Amino acid sequence: MSYYSYDNRGGGGFLSSIPAATKNIILINVCIWIMTALNENFMYEKFALFYPTSPFFHWWQPVTHMFMHGGFFHLFFNMYTLYFFGRVLEERWGAKKFLIFYFVTGLGAALVHTGVEYLQMNTWMSQVAEGSMAAQAKIHALKMTPTVGASGAIYGVLMGFAMLYPDALMSLVFPPVTMKAKWFVLIFAAIELLTGVTGTGGGIAHFAHLGGLIFGYILIIYWKKTHKLYGRDF
Repeated sequence: MSYYSYDNRGGGGFLSSIPAATKNIILINVCIWIMTALNENFMYEKFALFYPTSPFFHWWQPVTHMFMHGGFFHLFFNMYTLYFFGRVLEERWGAKKFLIFYFVTGLGAALVHTGVEYLQMNTWMSQVAEGSMAAQAKIHALKMTPTVGASGAIYGVLMGFAMLYPDALMSLVFPPVTMKAKWFVLIFAAIELLTGVTGTGGGIAHFAHLGGLIFGYILIIYWKKTHKLYGRDF
C-alpha cells in the first residue's frame, strides 16, 4: 500500500527512503532492544514503566518505556506497523508535527494504563483493609510488573492514519481480510476494550492500546478544529 512517492535522490538505499523521524524512532527502538538483550535486568528496572508507588519507578519511565520491547516479535510488529503508517503521517505532517503526535499518544497510553492500575489498586486496598491476603498479593504483583513497548503510540498512529485516510484499504495476513481503515481501527478499539474489561489476553496492556487510540483521536479532532490537521508542521 503506497500513498506517497519517496524520492531517493541521495542513493542511500532502503533507510534513506524513510522520513527522518520515523527512521530515528525505529533505530532507537532497535538499539534499545539490543541493549536490553545484553543487560535485561538493568534495562527493565531503570527504563520500563512501573506503577508510581513501586520501588522501581523513576520519573522518566513514561517516556523510556515506549522504546523498550519484550522480545523480537514485539519489536518487529510495532516497528513494521510504524514503518508503513508512521512514514505516511510524517510525509503529510512533517517531522515536528509527527513527533508531537507520536509522543502525545504514547504518553496518553501510559496515562490511561496507569489510571486503570490506580482504580485496581484502590479496589484491592479496600479488600486488604478487610483482611484479604489475595488482594495484598495482587498489589505487590502490580508494583513489581514492568510495562514496555511502543504499542500505545503505534495504536495512535493507526488512529491518525484511519482519520486522515478513512477509506484506504488495509489487509490482514491472518485472518486474510481486507477492509477500510476506519473499520479496521474501530474493530481494534472494540477488541482492546473487550479484552481489557474482561481481563483476557493476560500480559498485554490493553488499556494502554486503547489510550493510544483515544489520545490520537482527541489530538486529531483538536487539530481539525484549529485548522492545523492538514498542514505540515505548525
